[in-house]
Amino acid sequence: MKRSYSKYSAKGDLLWLILRPWIFIPRVLYILLTFIFLFLRILFQGNSKNKNVQKNLSKYLFDVITDLGPCFIKLGQALSTRPDLVRQDWLTELTNLQDNLPAFDHKIALKIIEEELGSSAYELFEEFPDSPIASASLGQVYKAKINNSYLAVKVQRPNLYFLIRRDVVILRFLGTFLSPLLPLNIGVGIGEIIDEFGKALFDEIDYQKEAENALKFANLFKENPNIFIPKLEKQFSSKRIITTSWIDGVKLRDRALLEENNLIPSSFIKTCVISGLQQLFEFGYFHADPHPGNMFALKGGNADCGNLAYVDFGMMDTITNSDRLTLIKAIVHIINEEYYLLAEDFQKLGFLTKEQDLQKLVEPLREVLGGSFGAEVGNFNLKNVTDKFSKLMYSYPFRVPSRFALIIRAVVSQEGLALRLDPEFKILKIAYPYIAKKLLTDNSEEILEILLEVIFDKKGQIQIEKVESLLNILFKDSENINSDLIPVANAGLKLFVSKKGSEVRKNLLLSLIKDEKLEFTDAKKLLTLIRDTFSPQNFAKSAVQNIISTF
Repeated sequence: MKRSYSKYSAKGDLLWLILRPWIFIPRVLYILLTFIFLFLRILFQGNSKNKNVQKNLSKYLFDVITDLGPCFIKLGQALSTRPDLVRQDWLTELTNLQDNLPAFDHKIALKIIEEELGSSAYELFEEFPDSPIASASLGQVYKAKINNSYLAVKVQRPNLYFLIRRDVVILRFLGTFLSPLLPLNIGVGIGEIIDEFGKALFDEIDYQKEAENALKFANLFKENPNIFIPKLEKQFSSKRIITTSWIDGVKLRDRALLEENNLIPSSFIKTCVISGLQQLFEFGYFHADPHPGNMFALKGGNADCGNLAYVDFGMMDTITNSDRLTLIKAIVHIINEEYYLLAEDFQKLGFLTKEQDLQKLVEPLREVLGGSFGAEVGNFNLKNVTDKFSKLMYSYPFRVPSRFALIIRAVVSQEGLALRLDPEFKILKIAYPYIAKKLLTDNSEEILEILLEVIFDKKGQIQIEKVESLLNILFKDSENINSDLIPVANAGLKLFVSKKGSEVRKNLLLSLIKDEKLEFTDAKKLLTLIRDTFSPQNFAKSAVQNIISTF
């Protein structure tokens, strides 16, 4: 019998559970008692230096999360990507939450396949194993064979809709009830954050929706040779079954595992971060669950950019065009240390109310963000800033819009994954050059408007120091300064002579007039800066580097 699942409804699902007190009350008590015992054990044993004690504690933590079910496993997976938040011996155990959970009965899996696809697994496939190769929070994966090709057949866990519906309601109830007692000031009801989590989970258990997501994601990256998306096998997919081509790669779990397979960890960090930035800032559609179990390092690629495969497209989300452009502006304002404008960005995104006096936030923002970069933008560490920002949010009326819940989860998970591969990784060492290149090469109307804000002040005068900062970020702090030189020069020239470049040309001419007189000082500085950056010697290096990278 094929199932049809409803969408998540906070009020409707709460009413459904309240009308079933024999389910609601025992489950709430069980969750509360479980967490009380866990808290007490961590309180008394968490600081122990005895390795056996910590090993047993990490195993107990894993067992507790696993026992509580899919909703809590999803939360535990987020923790498993943060080596800067969770001690290493616990982290090793929590990593198993990604795809090494206890499997459900193989006979039940076979029954679900037959119910969903109309025939038994042994009739549908040439070879079908007697046990899954991986088992995750929502399903388990079998490596099947047909027409001499291997396929990944993911079968959903039984009774999943009921379990998630029940526990999301209880999480929301407990979160709303306990939030006043917690030392948090996220400014928005924690219930709204859990609502976003619930909606995402309800979408994730609909494998037909996941199939659509996989096709859309593959289309977005079809021109990217470093990103691989497994092919969907529609004839073997349904509401509770999804089948794709098999990925023969290495999971991005740790540096040693990649090196054992002669793969360069840093190359996959760059591909991972750049693809994540593309999802947020170009496509407006992103993978909201980028943990190591959902990403594979593939052979090929080069030392700069490795080949990366994404799997599991159940938890996806979108970002509006307005939010996307405001985030780009916010990053530019951080680069330029324009904290009042940054406060305006936060206000536009909904992190601050319209009534908030933004001037009062300039110094606190400068304190949190200004000292985080040190001598180079690459010294930025998201965890350090997050810690400081948490204090800022507690002291000032910041709020977290619920629509940003999955965006924050994706960014934090991605930085955590990169930190697993390289503890010294700094996310902005890749992110800043990416944003700088986008500003200098993307000729869309929206990005051009942001670029003009960087180049010219409100009076129309050239801001030499900001142009220099932008070029330095791309060509000085970047590790591959020459590879972007020709594309940036080409895009800049095209823009300058194009119809869209009329605003740039007009502003350049107006900037030469000061006090009704022609003033060429800034123009000379700009020309000197361009001449030094795009010198024939640098062009030659760029051409050589581009040729080498093709081999």
